[in-house]
Amino acid sequence: MESCGEYRARRGGKSKAIPARARNANAAESEPILKPSSHILITAGPTHEPIDTVRYLANRSSGRMGLALAQAAREAGHRVTLLLGPVPVEPPPGIDVHRFETTADLERLLAFWFPTCDALIMAAAVADYRPVVRSPEKIPRREGRLVIELEATPDLVACCAAARKPHQRIVAFALEAPEMLPQAALEKLKRKRVDAIVANPLATIGSDTVAATLLTTRGPLSPPTGPAGPMDKRAFARWLIRWLAEQS
Repeated sequence: MESCGEYRARRGGKSKAIPARARNANAAESEPILKPSSHILITAGPTHEPIDTVRYLANRSSGRMGLALAQAAREAGHRVTLLLGPVPVEPPPGIDVHRFETTADLERLLAFWFPTCDALIMAAAVADYRPVVRSPEKIPRREGRLVIELEATPDLVACCAAARKPHQRIVAFALEAPEMLPQAALEKLKRKRVDAIVANPLATIGSDTVAATLLTTRGPLSPPTGPAGPMDKRAFARWLIRWLAEQS
């Protein structure tokens, strides 16, 4: 597996680092990046990090947001590749789907598919930590404590951002408590060097609605939620895909 900045295009050509100034100069052009039938790569769902043969560390992500984005992008006429985690939901028809379970699985899929896409929407809820050692068999119950050592997982979004081509756009997601969300999302936008961050409050996870703000390098944007308050995830997905298609 390549390290950050070393993803290689599997379908022709060699990868090379793109200086930030080259990306910025490209972004200044007025022509929209996404055309009809552009290739949009979307990740969705949680990761499961095995502890032993039957137990794992996970989160409560339902994958609904990523699935809605895949559907919206398909309806907008784009070619969609969906990297989908372990969720009990069937993906929309007409979409190229590849399944992952662990962060390592998703890392391998991104290393293959990211060099081929025009835009990446990283909606998957990737684990921040995973067990250092996976037991090859079920750990038996014993009296007393069980201590599991964890290690940080790779920062997949940052890896993609470090290796992207001048035309590629990246949208990431941030999920935090409401009082921490604005600052945390802004820091993530700068640290990961992506084009936009969808800032989500914790109530979003597992819900059919979203009350998100889109933080971009040009400033924050709020979707038209209307008087009803939080926005249906499918409506938000259509709004985000339209916004992405308008970017230069």
